[in-house]
Amino acid sequence: MRPLKRVVAATIPLALVLFVCGFASDTLHIPDVPIVVTSAPVYQPLAALRGADRFPKGAQLLLVRNGKAEQLIHGFAATADANVSFDATTVLFAGKKTATDPWQVWELKVADRSVRQVTTGAGDCVRPLYLPGEQLVYARRTAHGSQIETAQLDGKKELPLTYMSASALPADVLADGRILFESGFPLGSGSTPEMFLMYSDGSGVESYRCDHGTTRWGGRQLASGDVVFTHGATLARFTSPLAHEQPIVAPHAEFAGAISEFSSGAWLVSARTGPAARYALKVFAPGNLAMQSVFAQTGNDIVEPVLLAPRNRPNQHPSALHDWHYANLLALDARQSREGDLKTTPAKVRLETMDAFGHAVVIGTSPVEADGSFFVSTPSDKAIRFALLDKRGATLRQEHGWFWIRSGEQRICVGCHTGPERASENRVPAVLLRTTTPFDLTGAGASGAGKRTLAGGR
Repeated sequence: MRPLKRVVAATIPLALVLFVCGFASDTLHIPDVPIVVTSAPVYQPLAALRGADRFPKGAQLLLVRNGKAEQLIHGFAATADANVSFDATTVLFAGKKTATDPWQVWELKVADRSVRQVTTGAGDCVRPLYLPGEQLVYARRTAHGSQIETAQLDGKKELPLTYMSASALPADVLADGRILFESGFPLGSGSTPEMFLMYSDGSGVESYRCDHGTTRWGGRQLASGDVVFTHGATLARFTSPLAHEQPIVAPHAEFAGAISEFSSGAWLVSARTGPAARYALKVFAPGNLAMQSVFAQTGNDIVEPVLLAPRNRPNQHPSALHDWHYANLLALDARQSREGDLKTTPAKVRLETMDAFGHAVVIGTSPVEADGSFFVSTPSDKAIRFALLDKRGATLRQEHGWFWIRSGEQRICVGCHTGPERASENRVPAVLLRTTTPFDLTGAGASGAGKRTLAGGR
C-alpha cells in the first residue's frame, strides 16, 4: 500500500502543473525546426504606427532549437525583425551596430553567420521582408512617420511605396505578390491599427476588408491563403469567400501577432497571460484551447517567431506604371457604398490633396454622370481623397482617409468604399459613352501620351 500512495502523491502535483499551464493531455509534437525570435526587455507592438520604437530598450535575435537558445548575431548593439529567405539560406534583419546608430537593414548568411548592410541613411529602417526578384520591402522613419519602401538586396534603386503624412509598416508578402501592411484607419488620418494591401510598386492600395472598427495588426498569411491577425486578446482571420473577419477559437491569452505555421498545421505564437506578464513562445493546434510552451526568457519578451526553413516563393508582380505625373481613375457608380447607396445621384465629385503641413487642399471638381460614373486624371504619388457633392455644392458623402495613385496607374473602382463583395453592373458606364478623355483634376493642366484614353497607351 505504501508504494501506491507514493505514486499517487507524485502524480497529483504533476496533474496540477499540466492544468495550470494549459497543456493538452496529448501534447503537440513540435517539429525539430530552428526558430528565430526577437528577445527584448520591452516590446511595444504598435509603437511604430505612432512614430516610436517598438524596442525602446534594445533587442537581440535568438536561434531557438529544442527549447534552448543562442544569440544568432554578434557584434551588434541591437537586432530584431528577422525574415528568412525563400530558400532559408539568408536572413534579413534590422540592426544597430552601436546603441546610438539608427536601425538599418542587414542580411545574414546562415552558413557562416557573415553579415552585410543593405540600407543606409539617417532614418530608422525596420521590418524588412523578402520580395521575389532579389528585392526587399521595409519601413523607413521620416519626419512624417514611417514610409514603406522597396529596394534591391544590394540596397540600390530605393522606391517609396506610401505617400501620406502617417506611419505604415509592412507585415507580410502574400502568395499573390501583394504587400500586407499596417497603418492607422482611416488611412493617413486615423489612429486605429488596421491592415491594408498594395502591390510591390505601390499601386492598387486598398483596405484588406471594410468591416473596420476594432484594432487589427500582426497579419500573417497561412498555407491555406487565409490571413490570421490579432486584436490583442483574440485572434481572427480573413478568408477569401467572406467580406468580413472570422473569429478564431484560441487559448485565452494576449497575442503579439505575426504567427508562424508548422507543416503539421500547428501555430507558433508569441503570447502572454496578462499585461504584467512577459510574451513567451507557445504552440497550439487551431481550434484547441490549450497551449504548449516552447521557449521563455526571464525578464524579456520573446516575439516575432519565424521558422528557419524553406518556404514558397510569392508571385512576382509585373508593374505597368509609367513615368507620368498623373494617373487615371474610373468610378463605375459613386452612389454605391457599404454605408448604404445614395438615393440621389451626386452632381459633382471633389478631389482634395494634402499640403506639406498635412492640411487638405481642394484641387477641383468633376461632373458625375446620371449613372454615378466619372472618369478623372489625378495627381500621382500624392495623398488624395474624394467627396461627393449635390447640385448646390453641399457634401453628400466624403472620404475621411487618404489614398494615392502611382504614376501612370490606371484604376477602376466599383463605388465609394463598396467592399470586395460588390460587383459592377455589366454595362458601359455613361461617362465613357460621352467621352474617353478623363476630366483633368491634376491641378497642373496635364496632357500628353497616356492621358487621352482609359487604356492610357499601355
